[in-house]
Amino acid sequence: MTAKVRKSPAKPPSSPAKPSSRATPSSRKKSSLPAKATLSHVGARGAAQMVDVGAKLPTERRARAAGEIRMTRAAWLAVRRNTIKKGDVLGVARLAGIQAAKRTAELIPLCHPLALSHVEITLTLVATPPTIRVEATVATVAPTGVEMEALTAVSVALLTVYDMVKSADKRMRIGAVRLLEKSGGRSGHFRAR
Repeated sequence: MTAKVRKSPAKPPSSPAKPSSRATPSSRKKSSLPAKATLSHVGARGAAQMVDVGAKLPTERRARAAGEIRMTRAAWLAVRRNTIKKGDVLGVARLAGIQAAKRTAELIPLCHPLALSHVEITLTLVATPPTIRVEATVATVAPTGVEMEALTAVSVALLTVYDMVKSADKRMRIGAVRLLEKSGGRSGHFRAR
C-alpha cells in the first residue's frame, strides 16, 4: 500500500521581484530557523526508516508524560465511588498504561523495542472541572529514550478510562497529552514549561 501525497495546485508564473533600493544586508531580518533541519527517521531518499542506535552506549533514561480526560460531574462521581458497571476504572486504566508502555514498539512503527526497568502510572481525580489526570513515568537503561513509551502509556490509560466510562458519558474529551520531562542520552535533560 502506498501513501498518497496531496499536491497543491501549480502557481501561475509571477514576474521577478524588483530589488528595493532601501534593502541592505544589515536591514534584512535573519531567520531563527536552522538552515537545514533534518529528521532522524527520514532517509536520504525521503523514506521513513528506523534509526540505527547500535553504536550508541546504553545510558539511564527517564521520561514523564501526562494527559487528561474531562467528563460530566455524574460520570466523575461514579468513577470516584467505583460504581461504574465495568469495574475499577482507575485500577484497570493503570494496568492498561503499564501494558501499553511495554508494547510501544508494536504500536509505533519506528520505535525500538526496549526492556523497561520501571513504569509508574498515576491517576488523579480533579474535582473542578471534573477530570481524571494521568501521569506516566518510564525508565530504562538503553541506547535510546523512552518518551514514546511514556506518551503511549498515558494515551492508552486515557482511552481505557473512556472505554470503561462511556456508558455514563459519551462526550468525554481526552486532551493535553504531552511530554513533561525526559533525561538521559545525547540531547540531555528536557522539562516542559
